[in-house]
Amino acid sequence: MTANILTVDDSASIRMTTKITLTGAGYSVTEAVDGLDGLNKAKAGNYDLIVTDLNMPNMNGLDMIRALRQSPEHTGIPIIFLTTESDAEMKNQAKAAGATGWITKPFDPEQLVKIARKVLGR
Repeated sequence: MTANILTVDDSASIRMTTKITLTGAGYSVTEAVDGLDGLNKAKAGNYDLIVTDLNMPNMNGLDMIRALRQSPEHTGIPIIFLTTESDAEMKNQAKAAGATGWITKPFDPEQLVKIARKVLGR
């Protein structure tokens, strides 16, 4: 069975690159344009993994994760940050909010697939 992945990023080029990378690895990908869109799609759909940017309009990735982790059906879904941020304090906040991992942009597509496979177990 194909894993369903939600990607959340305000950059169209990052969404496209992420989608091409993950669909090329056999995953089904849904895109969201910001944290609020991501939150709404995550609540309406059934996703095995969420890959999100941090800095976005309307709702940032950190607030989106906090909102998702308050919902019992989203507590176990792996959430990976894919962001330009590399500050240690921000990483600590992300971990405290419930992020599973962190990848810094620009990203290596092979690394993204490797991490997706690891957290999904497939």
